[in-house]
Amino acid sequence: MCKVIAVSLASALVFISCNSHADETFFADNWHQQTNNASRFNIESHMFDGISLTEQQRQQMRDLMQRARYSLPPVNLNEIETMHKLVTENRFDESAVRAQAEKMAQEQVDRQVEMARVQHQMYNLLTSEQKALLQKKHSKRMNVLREIAELQNVSSEEFYSSNRSNQ
Repeated sequence: MCKVIAVSLASALVFISCNSHADETFFADNWHQQTNNASRFNIESHMFDGISLTEQQRQQMRDLMQRARYSLPPVNLNEIETMHKLVTENRFDESAVRAQAEKMAQEQVDRQVEMARVQHQMYNLLTSEQKALLQKKHSKRMNVLREIAELQNVSSEEFYSSNRSNQ
């Protein structure tokens, strides 16, 4: 019972961690489709949360986001629909699903590269003090994620070892 609780707790922590990490990440899918600038990207509540930006930095970041909005490859709804059709077919075609998944993954890679380019430009607008603070926050976040990953590994090892002993 304790092992089941530990696995459940670890899963919940990973879920919470992923959700909190998602808040800190720029999601391309939502980033370029919304039209309201304020709702599309609030600089201070994402990558630069907790870092005081000057009005000039804020405006430069808004300008970068506005320009990038038009250069970001859009989400291809046809590819999503194709994958859905493959998944719901009577017969599972692994090679077709694999090819479709690879195509969709490449499109996601292209979006992530473009987002990283914009994030890099935004990062370079920061002062050295702001960069140091951002690095400190990143280190803290990574330590928390390492702890969660370790807890998850220990819990899954216990889960699998208890399943083996029950068989």
